[in-house]
Amino acid sequence: MTNSETIVALATPNGIGALGIIRLSGPDAITIANSVFKGKDLTQQASHTIHFGNIVDGDVILDEVLMSLFVAPRSYTRENVVEISCHGSAYIIESIIKLLIKKGARSAKAGEFTLRAFLNGQLDLSQAEAVADLIASNSKASQQVALQQLRGGFSNQLQTLRDQLVQFASLIELELDFAEEDVEFANRDQLKNLILQINKVIINLINSFELGNAIKQGVNTVIAGRPNAGKSTLLNALLNEERAIVSHIPGTTRDTIEEVLNIHGINFRLIDTAGIREATDTIEQIGVQRTMEKISQSALLIYVYDASQITLDELNQDIESLKDPGITMMVVANKIDLLNNEEIAALPHTQKEVVISAKEKFHIDDLKNKIYHAAIKDKLTGDETLVTNIRHLEALQKTEEALSRVLNGMDTVTSDFLSMDIKQALHYLGEITGVVSTDDLLENIFSKFCIGK
Repeated sequence: MTNSETIVALATPNGIGALGIIRLSGPDAITIANSVFKGKDLTQQASHTIHFGNIVDGDVILDEVLMSLFVAPRSYTRENVVEISCHGSAYIIESIIKLLIKKGARSAKAGEFTLRAFLNGQLDLSQAEAVADLIASNSKASQQVALQQLRGGFSNQLQTLRDQLVQFASLIELELDFAEEDVEFANRDQLKNLILQINKVIINLINSFELGNAIKQGVNTVIAGRPNAGKSTLLNALLNEERAIVSHIPGTTRDTIEEVLNIHGINFRLIDTAGIREATDTIEQIGVQRTMEKISQSALLIYVYDASQITLDELNQDIESLKDPGITMMVVANKIDLLNNEEIAALPHTQKEVVISAKEKFHIDDLKNKIYHAAIKDKLTGDETLVTNIRHLEALQKTEEALSRVLNGMDTVTSDFLSMDIKQALHYLGEITGVVSTDDLLENIFSKFCIGK
């Protein structure tokens, strides 16, 4: 990979808008921009300054623009960078980019600006991936997690672990140099304690993925129950809009309906499903099958029942049949508007914790709070490091496996085998931040970025 070329791309979304921003990066960025700019001589201006003038193609004025200068290394890519703020006409933007390419730039590939920031040492690989996560964030929580990683919280934690391991790895390598003299430079008790401490941190990071992924992708939340229990009415009440068709006829919902609900900065992907019962026709049977599939894929199951109709035995039977160790279940008693106070008080205690009327919107805000706590369980404090990337998770798991081999073999294997396993752990930790990387890995990561970033 080479940074000798100057690249150009539109940094704002495609489409007509008030403004468009065209980004140039590379050794000739300022020179190329200056060659089409009628105004001040950009090559003589200081970094972090903005200049008004015209973009011209010969004698033809293409647009009035603002030129923002970032002189290397004080830029996002650590190269010379120029950002051209022009009017948002698709024709104007295309004309300016074509002109810049004619003057010596080339079109940037997806993620190439951030790739250059990584290659030039501005960001490590996990921070670069956090840029993409920040762009894609669609909730307060996902934005905060991505921002924390972009600022280096995750990277700093990994670098500390890696530095500690490197120190011991070098001592064990020294032992290998003096193998014939049977000298021990790396204290085995200290090494064991260090690996136990590192493994504890790594296991905590691995365990954080479930929450981190939920924050990044949204929490899969299925609303299920028998026909006419009020599932679609509940979906409408939670969303505060008439999203699903509601009818007194059992089996109205034949297919799944999906919507996103944000609760306290976390996105919940609500899925309203067909009622669970013996199907009366082929279409309903398909709907029930899809319901069971969605339940198996969910992180949170909201089981809704009609408190005015269902018997205790039927309720317990349903709950037992839907239980899954990997899925958090909430039981919601609906239609309490049809019950008197004595009947509500008589509901079994475990089910009385969430009692609502979806139709009358009784206790809906309370239910939202309980949905949030059921999924997050007070895990999100705001300053912890969360793993949100499957690539990072896999590397951490391989690191933990390598360190476990070191622990298990510390008293039985020779220094050369310990050295190999520690090097493996260092390799996998290095893959996360990019200390260890390949062209294929980088291409795979940055190809998923948007053009212009």
